[in-house]
Amino acid sequence: MFKAILIEKQDKGQQVAIQTLDDSQLPEGDVTVRVECSTLNYKDALAITGKGPVVRQFPMVPGIDLAGTVEESSSAEFKAGDSVLLNGWGVGEAHWGGLAEKARLKSDWLIPLPAAFSARQAMAIGTAGYTAMLAVMALERQGVVPDRGDVLVTGANGGVGSYAIALLSRLGYRVIAATGRPQEAAYLRELGAQEILDRSELSEPGRPLGKERWAGAIDSVGSHTLANVLASTQYGGTVAACGLAQGMDLPATVAPFILRGVTLAGIDSVMKPRVERIEAWRRLGELLDPAQLDAITQTVGLDEAIDKAGELLKGQVRGRVVVSMQ
Repeated sequence: MFKAILIEKQDKGQQVAIQTLDDSQLPEGDVTVRVECSTLNYKDALAITGKGPVVRQFPMVPGIDLAGTVEESSSAEFKAGDSVLLNGWGVGEAHWGGLAEKARLKSDWLIPLPAAFSARQAMAIGTAGYTAMLAVMALERQGVVPDRGDVLVTGANGGVGSYAIALLSRLGYRVIAATGRPQEAAYLRELGAQEILDRSELSEPGRPLGKERWAGAIDSVGSHTLANVLASTQYGGTVAACGLAQGMDLPATVAPFILRGVTLAGIDSVMKPRVERIEAWRRLGELLDPAQLDAITQTVGLDEAIDKAGELLKGQVRGRVVVSMQ
């Protein structure tokens, strides 16, 4: 028996509650994991609150991230006692996820837990930090190096934004943080931001081209914000897009692309091949100070996660939320 957050479909929406389930109810997979920690991402919050079409089949255990210990395995890749990590692969959407004391998964979805991190630290990073690392790597591949100019991070107070700032700063970039919570300026500067920008400067309809302000950007907001970020990117710059907090639309023109040679790099963390996942986590182990993770992380129990998901969607959560099963 194990406890899990279970989302069930009802005629007038969905019901979400912590339930005690039997191991026989676990979905198919060749590895069973005793989950130590999971986390709350924006996607998890949408699934739990029902405010976004995240869940693709019911009933569903949400949670797109997990870290824990292999309990049983019929895969040659892993054995009982191995510490493992999972991000994405449709887990928490089409396959039962990590907001539970147990998970049964496909071995292809798992990677070894990096030696640099404990399970809690890995979940403090989670998909948010992993996605931020993928975005930084995309900027690097396009030649956006520190001496090219500033890098903008939108949604700076969120999980992806927080880690993007910390990683970029560690690599020597001058970071501009765009936020709707100016009262958090000290927190953002502590992470490494050197300039704070009010998100209102970017969130409304703007001009096709603006003043060239940054060599690169990591955007987790989308919509008008992404359009304005593109419009103010320097010649030959790159914007890594990895989120849609403001919306899925992109009310932009082709002007930044054909007049300034700007590159828009899409960042997908869900289906990323294993070799690239392992490299991203290796880089995270090199760049992040495990002690710094505490500054951007709060830990809650499974019984607190449902309420915390609502707070996250309301923009009331700073940084990362780890959900501990202990």
